[in-house]
Amino acid sequence: MMQPQTLTIFARELAGEVIRLNDPDYPQIYAIIRKAIRITSELNAMRVDDNEQVNHVFSELINQPVDPTFFLIPPFYTDFGHNIRIGKNVFVNHACTFMDRGGITLEDNVLVGPKVNLITTNHLTEPGQRRDTVSLPIVLKQGAWLGANVTVMPGVTIGENAIVGAGAVVTKDVPANCIVAGVPARVVKALS
Repeated sequence: MMQPQTLTIFARELAGEVIRLNDPDYPQIYAIIRKAIRITSELNAMRVDDNEQVNHVFSELINQPVDPTFFLIPPFYTDFGHNIRIGKNVFVNHACTFMDRGGITLEDNVLVGPKVNLITTNHLTEPGQRRDTVSLPIVLKQGAWLGANVTVMPGVTIGENAIVGAGAVVTKDVPANCIVAGVPARVVKALS
């Protein structure tokens, strides 16, 4: 009789399973967190006029190469790194935080303003379980633009060519071809 194949802790987390600190596989996550701390420290100490070197170190952080058209202005912060996917012609401005344990995808031609927070991980609400986490993906579809100091919460998709106004907190999916703003973000205008 064949034994059922068990998923890795990484696959379980990407599937939205609750991850507990006392999970016997949690040290595997913590090892990547330590790697992310080391690499972001290196990235944030670099000269920003060497885009090729910035992209090289960022590629090491996300564990896959980025397209040469990717442009990042450090500093940059992440708690994990391995679950970030970057398309072509993507711009990420300075002081952004990508908490990517649930997966973050930036499709082609995405613009990310300064101090944007993409947060894929949340904690459970029960007091005895608040150190446990659950993660859901964030997707920025082609041509999306996030203004300065936007926060996107777990499980949100920003539609194609959508614009999120500065300071918005996005808690629900954003339709394509519209502008959203506010806390929580709401549609304020359709784009023609």
